[in-house]
Amino acid sequence: MKTLRLLPLLLLLPFLSVAQSGKPATLAAVSFLEGHWRGTYNGGPIEAVWSAPEANNIIGFIRMMKNDKISLYELFAFEQTAAGPVAMVKHFKEGLIGWEEKDKSDRYRFLEASAKEALFEKEDGSIRIIYEKRTPDQLVIRRGEKKDANWAFSDLFVFNRVR
Repeated sequence: MKTLRLLPLLLLLPFLSVAQSGKPATLAAVSFLEGHWRGTYNGGPIEAVWSAPEANNIIGFIRMMKNDKISLYELFAFEQTAAGPVAMVKHFKEGLIGWEEKDKSDRYRFLEASAKEALFEKEDGSIRIIYEKRTPDQLVIRRGEKKDANWAFSDLFVFNRVR
């Protein structure tokens, strides 16, 4: 009978926050991003590349294309801080014209991770992003918005590994 009462807790173990362990998470929580990835979005190809963690950072980019033209560049920097990883994103249109002010970026704080996914929340709390490695060759970025008292997530980008 005790086993039945423990079963819900045992099922949750893989999803417990790395941050809950008492020590801040490290960039290892998002190291599964490393690699070269391709997919489609909004009728055109998308491509992403992320480096391995080194010197307390991971750098990456996404480029979105449509009708043989660039529609958007996103430059990512994940940096290790005392509180854990922070994701920073800057957006650029064709001609490398920035959307954000030159000294601003969208910043996301690390919330939790499991072996194959990591959850970040935008500084203002308006958006959550899940980076999820669904299979060894598929990476998905999911965007979440608050609906009533819960977060509703949907796939934003689905990538397949380039070999």
